[in-house]
Amino acid sequence: MKKRSAPATPRKGPVAATPIETPKPQAEETRHGGSLFPIVGIGASAGGLEALELFLRNVPAGSGIAFVIVQHLDPTHKGIMVELLQRTTAMKVVQVTDRLTVEPDRVYVIPPNKDMSILHGALHLLDPVAPR
Repeated sequence: MKKRSAPATPRKGPVAATPIETPKPQAEETRHGGSLFPIVGIGASAGGLEALELFLRNVPAGSGIAFVIVQHLDPTHKGIMVELLQRTTAMKVVQVTDRLTVEPDRVYVIPPNKDMSILHGALHLLDPVAPR
């Protein structure tokens, strides 16, 4: 049989708590001209164009944020997302090319039939590993 230990003695008086810093969620940040800026990733389904337009229409000019849009589209069709989104924002909207350096106040759109990653402030295009 196990021996039982003596019950814990209750503490007298308040116990000093040590504050713990909780990390706050942050967007990816990168350097441009020596200053950090956030990179925000946005995912959308095939029917998400209207929501993307509404969102971009309400982003203040000169926010200093880069937006990377990944939308699920038919991989066999040429995308016109860049042209459609450019009508709704003053920010420059571009289709991503491999190893494109991200800049603030821009919108980046993934091309059809590509996967994408970001490393050290550059967007990298990859061939899909599985059909969508």
